[in-house]
Amino acid sequence: MGLAGTDERGTEVMRVHVLGAFRVEAGPYEAAASAWRLRKAASIVKLLALAPSHRLDRDQITDVLWPELDPASAANNLRYALHIARRVLDPSEPSRWLQSHGSQVWLSERGSIWVDAEAFESAARAARITRDPAAYEAALELYTGDLLPEDLYEDWAAVRRDALAELYIELLTELSPALVDSGELGLAIEPLRRVVAKDPAREEAHAGLMRLYALSGQRSSALR
Repeated sequence: MGLAGTDERGTEVMRVHVLGAFRVEAGPYEAAASAWRLRKAASIVKLLALAPSHRLDRDQITDVLWPELDPASAANNLRYALHIARRVLDPSEPSRWLQSHGSQVWLSERGSIWVDAEAFESAARAARITRDPAAYEAALELYTGDLLPEDLYEDWAAVRRDALAELYIELLTELSPALVDSGELGLAIEPLRRVVAKDPAREEAHAGLMRLYALSGQRSSALR
């Protein structure tokens, strides 16, 4: 890591947090939650953060955010929301982090954007390759909560939210046997306890807990 707001090469980075709560750090500045007075302006940044290459067509955005409006009215709303979002991200240089040209809208330039959901997915892939408990723990630390809980009833966030939550459960489930294999029988219990706490319907997690409690001599816990 470089200085605050930069990567190891000294390049300024936009960091978008969508797990647990929406938060944006654009270079050295963090956009205050109260600054997003226009909900649709924040939604544009969220949509772009979750999009491949952080880029979308204007029509894709308007279809999601203003499906009930005619194209001209939706385009006007998009222009205004983009104006507000740019001011929130950087009042001194509004077009710096949120750019558009022709039919396209995108976040900065590719390679200068960090999104916690992407980092979590990348760390999960690495953990599954190495099967190293430390790698699993590093990935799990990135999951600070479900995706955009403030947008719980937005259809555009639901599929990705469910997929990320399922990945989190899967990593916890895989971490337990990885800890057993490394000789950490006692530590292997906690990941499955977290699975059951988040999703009590996971029968395989309950069965795994019973087995681990029994192996560690905790008969009362296994029976319970």
